[in-house]
Amino acid sequence: MKVEFQNLSKQFEAGQTILKPMDFSDEINTLAIIGPSGGGKSTLLRIIGGLITPTTGRLWVDSKEVTQKESDLQKYRRQIGFVFQQGGLFRHMNAKDNIAIPLEQVHGYSKETASARAMELLERFGLKDDWKKRPAALSGGQKQRVAIARAIAPRPKLLLLDEPTSALDPEYTTEVLDVIRELKDEGMHFIIVTHEMGFARHACEKTAFLYEGSLLEYCESEQLFNHPWTGQLQRFLGKLLEWNV
Repeated sequence: MKVEFQNLSKQFEAGQTILKPMDFSDEINTLAIIGPSGGGKSTLLRIIGGLITPTTGRLWVDSKEVTQKESDLQKYRRQIGFVFQQGGLFRHMNAKDNIAIPLEQVHGYSKETASARAMELLERFGLKDDWKKRPAALSGGQKQRVAIARAIAPRPKLLLLDEPTSALDPEYTTEVLDVIRELKDEGMHFIIVTHEMGFARHACEKTAFLYEGSLLEYCESEQLFNHPWTGQLQRFLGKLLEWNV
């Protein structure tokens, strides 16, 4: 899937610049976005997903321009799956309804078809026996697996994941990353903002490094991790890897 943007930037109130003007154009299968906190990673992901309006620039996804007309954005968002840090599950709904209700109300599925699709995904992700549980009764890893199931239920063209493991213990982190790797093996296109460098390096075809609102490096993941050429990326990776076993 081709993602392209020209002169894309974002400023918030009081003139705070989150993303400096940047250009990008490439075919993306699996992309990791890495970098220090506050560098603009989540903002860029939300712009690509049509959740935030850029201050300047134009964006194309799958060779179609993402305009800022609300009716067009609503149609566009239906083609995108989103997974956020805390999953964003509806606390008053059980696991099945968290998947099925959006299929009914947003994507026009019948109740029977939506329910069947929800149970299919819950079984696939090892949650068949937990379908009646509300989020409060699920572990962190289970909640994120439900969130991923909800995101992929309507079979989106592109899956966007914003640090889906940041609040998880290592055991649950592995659960979630294994699910995402399975999706990759099945041909799902995704962009993930992550601090899991091993996953970025070995499970994502390409990696982008954002630093202070600028896209400093972008290339195939192995090359980026083996041969970082900017001092900023060298220092960033050095700090993360200092205490690795």
